[in-house]
Parts: sequence; C-alpha cells; structure tokens
Amino acid sequence: MANLLLAVIYIAFISLGLPDSLLGSAWPTMSHDLGAPLSWAGGISMVISAGTIISALLSDRMTLRFGVGKVMLTSVATTAAALLGFSLAPNYWTLLLMAIPYGLGAGGVDAALNNYVAIHYASRHMSWLHCMWGVGASLGPYIMGFALTRGQGWSWGYRYIAILQVVLTVVLTLSLPLWKGRTAAVAGADSDVDIGAMREKSDVSESADGSHASVKRTQPVKPLGFRQIVAIPGAKSVFVTFFCYCAVESTAGLWASSYMVLHHGLDAKTAASWASLFYVGITIGRALSGFMTMRFNDPTMIRIGQTIMLCGIVLLMVPFPGQIMALVGLILVGLGCAPIYPCIIHSTPAYFGADKSQAIVGVQMASAYVGALAVPPLFGLIADHTSISLYPIFLLLILVIMVMMHELLRRTARRAV
Repeated sequence: MANLLLAVIYIAFISLGLPDSLLGSAWPTMSHDLGAPLSWAGGISMVISAGTIISALLSDRMTLRFGVGKVMLTSVATTAAALLGFSLAPNYWTLLLMAIPYGLGAGGVDAALNNYVAIHYASRHMSWLHCMWGVGASLGPYIMGFALTRGQGWSWGYRYIAILQVVLTVVLTLSLPLWKGRTAAVAGADSDVDIGAMREKSDVSESADGSHASVKRTQPVKPLGFRQIVAIPGAKSVFVTFFCYCAVESTAGLWASSYMVLHHGLDAKTAASWASLFYVGITIGRALSGFMTMRFNDPTMIRIGQTIMLCGIVLLMVPFPGQIMALVGLILVGLGCAPIYPCIIHSTPAYFGADKSQAIVGVQMASAYVGALAVPPLFGLIADHTSISLYPIFLLLILVIMVMMHELLRRTARRAV
C-alpha cells in the first residue's frame, strides 16, 4: 500500500508541474491575441503567486484540520477548474480572475505534499519526485506548442492541461484511504486517525536510507503563529533563501522565451520549444540528484546546484555564438536549479524538527511565492524601460543573495543536517 501511495504522489508531482511553464511559453502568442503588452504577463504571475502565498500560509492549519489527502484533492480540483477558465478566457482581465483559484490550489498542494514527503521519505525520493515535477513542467510547453502548431491556439493548450488535472482529481479521490493508512502507521495510532490532526513530537534524525522517519509519539496541538515561526533560529535565512531560489527559477522560466525572441531573434514557436529546455534541465538534474544524494548531503547538493547555475548564467552573457550559448546556458541554469528546491525542503525537518516542519514549510512556500510574485514582474518592468538583454545579469544578482543566505542558514540553524 505504501508503494501505491508513493506512485500516487509521483503522479501528483507530474501534474503539479504541468501548468507552471504554460504562461511563459504561450505568452508571446497570448499577448498578441489579447492585445496585452509584454510586461502584463507579470500581472498574471503576481495574482497566481498571491494565491499561493495565502494557501501556503494556511497549509499548517488546513493539514492539521483536514489531512494531507483531502487538502491535495481540493487543491488539485481547484487548479483544474482554474485552468479550464484560462482556456475559455476572452480577455486579459478574465485571465487575472482565473489566476486567483489557480494560485490558491497550487499553493495548498505544494506545501502539504512537500512536507509530507520530507518527513516520510528519503532525500532521493524528494529529488526524484521533484524530477517528476520537471517532467510536467517540460511537457507543458510541448503540449502548448502542439496546440499552437496545429492551429488550435493557446486556449486548447490550457484545455489539454485542465483535462489532465481532472484525471488526477479522480485518482486522488480514489486514493484517500491510502493517506489515512500510511499516516496512521507512521503515527502508531488507530487506523482512523489522520496525521493532519496531529503534529509529530520527536527528534527527526536521518536514517541510513536518508529518510526522516523516527517519529516516536504524537499529540494534538494548535498551529504555530507567524511570529512564532519567524522567531525560530535559522527561519529567516531559509525564508530568504527560498525567496531567492523561486525568484531565479520563475524569472528564468517566464522570460526565457521572450529573451530568445527579442534578444536573439528566434520566432515565437521555436522560442517556446527552446524555453522548455530550461525545464528539461531541471528534470534531468533532479533525476541525477536522486542518485547523488546517496553520496552527498543536502547542503552539499545545494552548493553544487548554485555553482552550476552560475556557469549557466555566465554562458547566457556570452555574445558569440549567441543562440547556441544561450541555449546551453538555459539548460545549465535548469540543471543548477535541480537539487536546490528539494534539498532545502528535505532538510527542513532535520533543521527545525518534525513538530514544526509543516509550519516552516508553509512559510517557506509563501516566501518562495513572494519571490515569484514580485521578481518576474519587476524584471518585466526593467525590460520594458531598458532592455531584455539584462536578463542574465538580473539572475546573477539574485543568485549571489541566495548563496549568502544559505550559508547564513548553515551557521545559525538550530539543528545541523
């Protein structure tokens, strides 16, 4: 049964990634059809991120009250409805409206599922599960490109993804008993008890297989308040690290296609396909990271990723031969992104304890989404008023801050990985 639940989680991660890269790959066409300026993609991104921030901050309360399985089911169903709304949107303002439930659904499933995996599975599973997210994020632009090349328009690209989300909703509905069985076994409680109503009270040490599984006892508790969470040693550093990581990833993904079109002269369809290679880099990197985590610990994996990102950004700056260097640079930036997100998430219970991990992960997700809300639109404004050629320099500045904050986390966190 545990393996069946893990298979469901893998499917959920694929579905989670499918819509994430659609806006960036489709926006050159969407903006033309809707008569919207280039920078207005940032407005949609901001609304989505605002919704994810709210739902991520509420994730501790929601999972304690309803359980991970029910939170996931509701979140995915909400996302499916929002994507269907995207496919039917007649104008930009409808897209903004549909971005609200899309963000709320995405944030809920992201925070709850990541914390669940961080506690119950080894680091390699976290990397491979996020690899499955990369599979979804890589497939998204190809599905959109399929719709565009067949003359169906961007609306059908969104519609195809919405249908896949509906299928996942059905799968999650059927899998609800698995969540109760798994969490009850871990908690050592009665089979009707859902871990969503409990907070584990034990030290979480990393076992030989890399999992955080030493949960000794449970007791019902109230959710932690925001001030309590922020006061935990090391919390501020990990929140800023997550802010910077998501800022780099979302900015790189959202503006890659536009950078290729406006700076390197590619046509919109080719640029959409090339931009997807950024997510291909993430996907391949996370597949490799799963094996590398058997040898290297989470902080080392994060540093390796940051170094590869730096190499990719430098290649984006190389002027000749421009298109080839930019393509390789995008892939390397994706490869560098690969281990950072899952390794920070997986190390959270070891840094802060399983009893606080859902609360910490919720604010981590919110911090990441603040980065996605604020930074891509900021770069859009910079590109509008200066030049989109600043794209790699902008990414480099955020990377430097990320590195500094992660090193500070390592020195100040209460629990060493």
